Amino acid sequence: MRALDAKYPFFDAARETVEQEGADLPTLIAEDAPAVERGLERVERALLAGTVESEDTTRFDRNELLSYPIARILVSLVDAPAAVQKYAAAEAATARARFEADFAQDDDLRTGGASVDLDTVLREFDLADAVIAESPADRPARSEDRYRVAVGAYLRLSTADWGDGWRLVNRELADGRVRVTRAELSRLLEVAVERRVAEGLPFEGIAENEALVEALDEKITDLRELLADRSGTRQLDTVVPELFPPCMDGLLRRVQRGADLDAEATFSLTAFLTGIGMDTDEIVALYRDSSVDAETIRYQIEYLQNTPVTQYPPPSCATMEAYDLCVKEDDERGLCESVSHPMSYYGDALASVEASEIDDWRNRGADPEEAESEA
Repeated sequence: MRALDAKYPFFDAARETVEQEGADLPTLIAEDAPAVERGLERVERALLAGTVESEDTTRFDRNELLSYPIARILVSLVDAPAAVQKYAAAEAATARARFEADFAQDDDLRTGGASVDLDTVLREFDLADAVIAESPADRPARSEDRYRVAVGAYLRLSTADWGDGWRLVNRELADGRVRVTRAELSRLLEVAVERRVAEGLPFEGIAENEALVEALDEKITDLRELLADRSGTRQLDTVVPELFPPCMDGLLRRVQRGADLDAEATFSLTAFLTGIGMDTDEIVALYRDSSVDAETIRYQIEYLQNTPVTQYPPPSCATMEAYDLCVKEDDERGLCESVSHPMSYYGDALASVEASEIDDWRNRGADPEEAESEA
């Protein structure tokens, strides 16, 4: 098999390779083979972090390739639309990052068959005729690559939920084609991947395979609990830093002091701030004195806010404990013992205050740092 098949297992060639390998997936599952563990990790990471990348360095080998169809079996047995949506979105987000890294390589560096060029990806999704590259002479000097996308393909892959800038009326349209940047084209390709991954899920009749269900019963139970954990938060649109749960309050204070945050802490705080209604510029400004890269934060926020399909609530209390970020001993309100999620804590804290007394910091003409200093 080729490393490329394991890297992009949703490609047609990869599916053909799986068939040629003659792998007996039920036997692998019954034996709890390494590909099964990687398939489980694939789904867990999709629900937890919006990616299917392994926490260890990904090896594009046979186990990696077979983990994809096994992950699809697991998602099918979870039997919840949210599981399919989140899993497909995570596979697509991971593929987009890999595409962009591959596209940035010089042709001479594409050795070993482990990377693809744009033309290959366009052919894979029947977009070769729909997307054409602009000549450098047709774009401003030193600007990024630009492309022209057939209007039918553009409308099929984009959505108005992405903002006014994506609406056809606000785009440059000529000869039946829409002008897009390289980054915008990557986003359209991400949607193409997401739809392909979601196609056919959940597998019809798979729950009737008693041997398969029994072999995966414990894993499915864990995934369902994880999905409930990631989906059971309430939607809020109020920013009162004085009422933040102690874990988020602690992370906020660390950011304001310019302290370093690891990836888990950054994601946790960013997801929480996104969940309570802060916009991109507000959150990026919050990180201005920290070592966290602003573009990384913007990309993360874009992913979190993208659409309901790819929306991720902040980690639960159990996950915060696993990250060693829980500081419930600092809880002066005594709410930590009765909730299982930072968003639940914040919602309860807001509910304990009279509506007339809730002072959203966005109405104060201040930023969260000033609001914290006033508390």
